[in-house]
Amino acid sequence: MRSTNWIGEFIEHLQYAKDYSDETLRAYGQDLEEFLHFAKEDGKGLRQVDILSIRKYLAHLYERGLSKSSIGRKLASLRSFFRFAVTKGYLKHNPALSIRTPKREKKLPRFLSEEETVRLIEAPDPATLPGIRDRAILELLYSTGMRVSELVGLNDSDFHLLADSVIVRGKGKKERMLPVGSYASSALNRWQEVKKELRKRPHFDDKALFLNLRGTRLSSRSVRRILRKCLLKTGLGRKVTPHTLRHTFATHLLDRGADLRSVQELLGHANLSTTQIYTHITTRRLKESYDRAHPRA
Repeated sequence: MRSTNWIGEFIEHLQYAKDYSDETLRAYGQDLEEFLHFAKEDGKGLRQVDILSIRKYLAHLYERGLSKSSIGRKLASLRSFFRFAVTKGYLKHNPALSIRTPKREKKLPRFLSEEETVRLIEAPDPATLPGIRDRAILELLYSTGMRVSELVGLNDSDFHLLADSVIVRGKGKKERMLPVGSYASSALNRWQEVKKELRKRPHFDDKALFLNLRGTRLSSRSVRRILRKCLLKTGLGRKVTPHTLRHTFATHLLDRGADLRSVQELLGHANLSTTQIYTHITTRRLKESYDRAHPRA
């Protein structure tokens, strides 16, 4: 098999054997195609790649100004790909195996205050169909802490009105059931009522929970556009993404006494260490409150 076909075979392996999400598959594909292009520019095919080739590629990424976390992810893609090539017998050694992953910067995630969150959620126009939909989207993101990819993948059948819960499919297609707060539940019910107006659209999707005005399933990109529009309306003037609402959800829960294990399950984190980043936020804020309030701080 030609070495240039290895990438396609590897992506198929991740899709069918590992059951990776579409977004993860795209990320792997982009990382590997980018490396393949760099290797060709350097006069090497995949069979000729060695540890020096990969170090040279990482230096190239540093020069481009990529963050350590982004470089680490690309290195992980290469390591996994070459491991697959060795398993298949295409290569004898994994050239990326002994290269250390760059130590990631410990950046505290951005989050909104409770007041800012309310302003953002109440930004959509409640008198229009898109506004009713957008309010339901923002309420649900904040109420559950789900990822935007999980939100756009929801079907009507995933929302259980009587139990005030929703079933989401996270990374690796793992399902988890999340409680839905009363505000989000009310907003979802309102959206379900007005969504019927889209049934006349020729491409109406009768399964998807959230639709665009053409009647087809809403995309992650569309949700980001909706959020940007609401941010302009509120004048919050800060970089907020759908993932910011996920961070906000976790931070507010911990601020109000939720235990870390519960937040881990709600977020769908495989490891508790991933969730522990939020304790740095709450601990820092507690220390700030102590310094302001204690007479001998």
